[in-house]
Amino acid sequence: MNGVEEDVLGELTTTFRSGRTRSVAWRKAQLQAILKLLDENEEEIFEALKQDLGKHPVESYRDEVGVVRKSATNALRCVEKWMAPQKASIPLVLFPARGAVVSEPLGVVLIFVSWNFPISLTLDPAIGAISAGNTIVLKPSELAPKCSSVLANTIPRYLDPEAIKVVEGGQDVSEQLLQLKWDKIFFTGSPRVGRLIMSAAAKHLTPVTLELGGKCPTILDTLSSSYDLQVAVKRIAGGKWGPCNGQACIGIDYVLVETQFAPVLIELLEKIIKTFYGENLKTLGNLARIVNKHHFDRVHNLLKDPKVAASVVYGGSVDEENMVIEPTILLNPPLDADIMTEEIFGPLLPIITLNNIEESIQFINSRPKPLAIYAFTKNDSLKEKILQETSSGSLTFNDAMIQFICDTLPFGGVGQSGYGRYHGKFSFDTFSHEKAVLHRSLLIELESRYPPWNNFKLEFVRLAYDYDYLGLILLLLGLRGIFRTNRRQ
Repeated sequence: MNGVEEDVLGELTTTFRSGRTRSVAWRKAQLQAILKLLDENEEEIFEALKQDLGKHPVESYRDEVGVVRKSATNALRCVEKWMAPQKASIPLVLFPARGAVVSEPLGVVLIFVSWNFPISLTLDPAIGAISAGNTIVLKPSELAPKCSSVLANTIPRYLDPEAIKVVEGGQDVSEQLLQLKWDKIFFTGSPRVGRLIMSAAAKHLTPVTLELGGKCPTILDTLSSSYDLQVAVKRIAGGKWGPCNGQACIGIDYVLVETQFAPVLIELLEKIIKTFYGENLKTLGNLARIVNKHHFDRVHNLLKDPKVAASVVYGGSVDEENMVIEPTILLNPPLDADIMTEEIFGPLLPIITLNNIEESIQFINSRPKPLAIYAFTKNDSLKEKILQETSSGSLTFNDAMIQFICDTLPFGGVGQSGYGRYHGKFSFDTFSHEKAVLHRSLLIELESRYPPWNNFKLEFVRLAYDYDYLGLILLLLGLRGIFRTNRRQ
C-alpha cells in the first residue's frame, strides 16, 4: 500500500471530523469556487478537452462546462433547503412527540471519473458531495491526461485543499485507493470495472453508486408528418454522434424501426451526417475523436467481422493515424455479433428492422436493462406500453439525452446499467444519510395498576396501532381506572 493514499484519507478524515464541512457557509463557498474555477479557466479547459478528445468548444461548453455551471448554480440556490430537517408525521399513540428526517454527510467519499466527459463527470458528482457536507477524493481518468492535469492544478487553488483532493494516476493508484475504507464510492464507467469496484467496496461494507452504461436503444415509430420525421432523425443523429462521437453511456446505441421505414431513415441520416459533419474522412468537423489506440482498435474490430462489414450501408472508413472513424450506419448486422452484444461506445449505428414497431418491446426486454430508452412516437398507446412493459434507467419520448441536464429528474441506471442516482437534489441525497430523529416527552406515561387486566392490553394496543386515532381514544377512555398517569414529582 502506498502511504500517499493513506495520508490523503487521514487528512480528509481529520477535516471531516472537525465539523467545518457541515456548515452552510463552507458548502456555499465551495460551490461558488467551482463557478469561479470555470469562469477563470474556461479556455484552458477547452484546450485540454481538444487535446484529449478532439472536442469542439461548442461541444465542450454544452456537455462539460455548461452542465457543471448549471448544476453548481442550482445547488447554491437550493442547498439550505436541502439541508433543512424534514418534519415527519408521528402516530398519535406516541403523543406528545415530534419527528424529523435530518440529512447528514456520509464522511469521506471517493469519486472515480470516466474519460469521456472528464470535466463534468468530475465536478458534477463533486457538487452533490460538497452540498451534502462531505470531504472528497477525486480520481480523474488517466485516459484523459490533459484534463486530469487541469483538474489537479486548478482544484487546490479554488477549493478547500484540506477537504477536497485530486489523486492522479493509473490502474495501480485506483487499486490502492480501493483497498482503503471510504464512507462512499461513486464510480462512472463500464459494467466490467463496476463489478470490481463493488467487490472491493463490499470488503468494508462501503455503499456505492455505479453509473454504468449499456446498449441504449431508440424506437422510431412511423411518423406521418415529414416535419416530425426530420426533427426525429436530426435528434437521433445528435444523440448518436453529438456527444463525444458516440462515446457516451447515454448515447444512442442502435435504432429499432419497421422494415418498410428503414430506407427513409437511412436516407435522412445520410443527409444529416453530411450536413452536420461533412463527407470527407480527412475533413470531418464537429466530431470528437476516439480517445486512444486501444479504444480505436476495439471499435474498428467490431467492423472487421465479415457479416458485420456486409451490413454497412453508409460510412465505415477509418483514419488510424488520427484515430478517427467516420459516422457509420449498419442495417441488420447479426444479432449475435459483438456489435449487438457489447456496448459500442463509438460512431457506429446499427439499424434493426422489425415487422411491427411493438416488437421493439420484446426485443429490448430480451437484453440487459439499458441506461436509457429513447422512443420517437406520437402514438399514446405505444408510449404507455413502452412505459409499463420495459425497464430502464430513464425513458425519454421524442428526444435523446436531454434527460441528463434536468436537475429535477434522477439520473442513474437499473440492473446492469447502474446502481444509484444523482443530479440536483438526488445528488445531495446520494451523498447523505437520512437520519430519523424522534423527540418524545417525559410528561405522560401509561402503565397498568391492576395485573388481572393485563390480558386485555393486547387488544387495546392492537387498536392503537391499527387505527391510530381511534385506538388511542379507546385506550384513554376505555381503560379509566386501569391505567394511571405518572406526573413529575
